[in-house]
Amino acid sequence: MLSLQVASVSSLLVLIVGIFAAKVMSEWAFRGKVVVETALLLPLVLPPSVVGFTLLVIFGRQSPVGRVFEWLFHQPLVFTWWAAVGAAAVVAFPLMYQSVKGGLTSIDREVIDAARSDGASERQLFVYITLPLATKFIVSGWVLSFARALGEFGATLMVAGSIPGKTQTIATAIYVAVEANDMRLAALWVGATVVVSFLMLLFVQIYQR
Repeated sequence: MLSLQVASVSSLLVLIVGIFAAKVMSEWAFRGKVVVETALLLPLVLPPSVVGFTLLVIFGRQSPVGRVFEWLFHQPLVFTWWAAVGAAAVVAFPLMYQSVKGGLTSIDREVIDAARSDGASERQLFVYITLPLATKFIVSGWVLSFARALGEFGATLMVAGSIPGKTQTIATAIYVAVEANDMRLAALWVGATVVVSFLMLLFVQIYQR
């Protein structure tokens, strides 16, 4: 349940930020755009340990963000449920971004221009034309992001740890079970992860068809 909660919240954050980022990057032209887009996709290719270390530097107790969080909530940000959500969101974001951007760039610009010439505002264009036409890509990106967040291990272990009932996700539970030589428990967790991921990917394949 903890893994599903972390994956749900992180994929929701990725959905919102991913749509916004894809819209900006697909419509705006500015100097350094290639560099920014490369940075957005970087977590997709970086080792999880590098992502985890970077998050520790950004959200650790000595960082400005970490200090503000600790001042507000009287506890450090690292090794909390929110740290697990943040780690999962960072590694899942590139999948959402790529999928949504692909959907936005595939929309016929003549449809957008025709609606704009008929007096539609930018908000109406986005809500009633852009989003519906890109729905298939958005749904696919969200499902892939959810599955990626569900299986996140390396960065989560570094910034959230593996505290049972608090930050221990199904991926870290597998690692702990293997370390304890409890192969039966590890196999059960692996089987559950495979089943959930398979069903989600199957849904994407059927939905796209």
